[in-house]
Amino acid sequence: MTAAEAQIAEIVNRETKAWDTQDVDLLVSCFHPAMVWPWPPTPQSHDPMTWVMVWGRFSAERWTRGWQELFDTHALVHNQREIKKIVVSAEGDGAFAVVDIDTLWRHKQTGIEQRWKGRTCKIYSQLGTEWKMVAQTGVLEY
Repeated sequence: MTAAEAQIAEIVNRETKAWDTQDVDLLVSCFHPAMVWPWPPTPQSHDPMTWVMVWGRFSAERWTRGWQELFDTHALVHNQREIKKIVVSAEGDGAFAVVDIDTLWRHKQTGIEQRWKGRTCKIYSQLGTEWKMVAQTGVLEY
């Protein structure tokens, strides 16, 4: 693994740790200021014509509030993530990671489960000396 690939693996693992510990500050530390996060309504929604944009461009305050609400209202049942592939641009300033995830949340009051299961593509850009996630496809089944 090259140094850049190791840095990408670190940010993927940092994000995983943030979900595992429900550490919203650690989670938002992964995002680039220009991050956007389109989301497919189902894991079978491969056509982006059906995708939604829930929160718009990254705002640390708004996204912190939203993720904290999830953490306050849901219990994490499990969060399994496996990096399948990391690709870094020849210039060393852009990268993506293909990550298979199986994350299950259970609402603390209703018991209703929310599952994120499938493959994501996490896209990174170098910001100064740090890597930050600039975009991610929502979870899709292939």
